[in-house]
Amino acid sequence: MASFNSIPEYPTNRRRFLKTGLIAAGGLALYSGEGERHWIEVSRLEIHLRNLPRALDGLKIAQLSDIHLDEYTEPFFLRHAIRRVNELKPDLVLLTGDFVSYGPRSFDFAVGAAWHCANLLRELECRQMYAVLGNHDVMVGGRKVTNALTANGIPVLANTHVPFERAGSRIWLAGVDDPVLGSPDPERAIPPSIRGVEHEPVVLLCHAPDYVDHLLARPVGSAVDLVLSGHTHGGQVRVPLVGALELPEMGKKYIEGLFALGSLQLYVNRGIGTVGLPFRLACPPEITLLTLRSAA
Repeated sequence: MASFNSIPEYPTNRRRFLKTGLIAAGGLALYSGEGERHWIEVSRLEIHLRNLPRALDGLKIAQLSDIHLDEYTEPFFLRHAIRRVNELKPDLVLLTGDFVSYGPRSFDFAVGAAWHCANLLRELECRQMYAVLGNHDVMVGGRKVTNALTANGIPVLANTHVPFERAGSRIWLAGVDDPVLGSPDPERAIPPSIRGVEHEPVVLLCHAPDYVDHLLARPVGSAVDLVLSGHTHGGQVRVPLVGALELPEMGKKYIEGLFALGSLQLYVNRGIGTVGLPFRLACPPEITLLTLRSAA
C-alpha cells in the first residue's frame, strides 16, 4: 500500500527550490545591475611601437569608451570614471565613441544627454584629448553630438588626423567615422603624407574593432601602428562556459583586450556603459592606461 505521508514532500521541495532560485536570480540581478556595473577596472599595459621616437617613450594614454549617458550610465558614475582618469595623470585622453544611446527614450533626451556628457568631460584635467563617434552617436545625430563635444573643447576626428608633439618629436592621431553607420574613409584619415614617416607612428581611433580587417586589406593598413576601439562592451554579460550572450555588428571577432595583427596592434576597450539592459556580468567597466614604449 502506498504511503500518503510522502505526498506533500515533492511540492514543498519544489517550492523551496523555486524560492531559492528566485532569491539567487534576484541577487545576481542586483550584483550585475548595481555591483559589477559600477566597478571600474583600470587596465594598465605597455604598447611597444616599432617607430616610436625616444622623446615619446613613456607617453601615457588614457582610453575611455562607450559612456552611454544617461541610458544607463548615471552622471555620478561618469564623474567617478573621470576622477579615476585624473588620478592616472595621462598625457593624452582618447575617447572612442558612443557618448550617448539611441534607445527607448526620446530623441531630444539623447541630444540633451550628449551635451550633459560633454559638459562633464570638461572635468578631465588632461586637456589634450580627442574623440571619434560611435554608432549610437550617429543614430542620435553625428553633427549634434560633434557640436556638443567641440563646444566643450573636445575635437572629433572624423576621417582626419592631427599631430601630437613633444620635444620636437610626434605621433599622428587619426580617426575614422563610425564603420557601422557612418562613412569611414581611412585614406583621408591617413593620407600618403603621414604614412611610413620615420619615427612618426600612426595611432588610429576607430569605434568598431572588426573594421581592422577591412583596414588591413588595403594599402593604408600597413601605415597604422595602433588601433584603439570600443563598441563591444567586452560582451557586457558573459556566462561561464558560454561567453558573451550578444555582440554587436562589427564587434563579433575582436571582443576585448590586445591583439597583435602583424605590425598593427589593436586594443578593444570594454567601455563604462551598457545598452539593452543595465547589467554587466563577468565583464566590468574599463578604463585603459596605455604606456607607449619604443620597440627593441
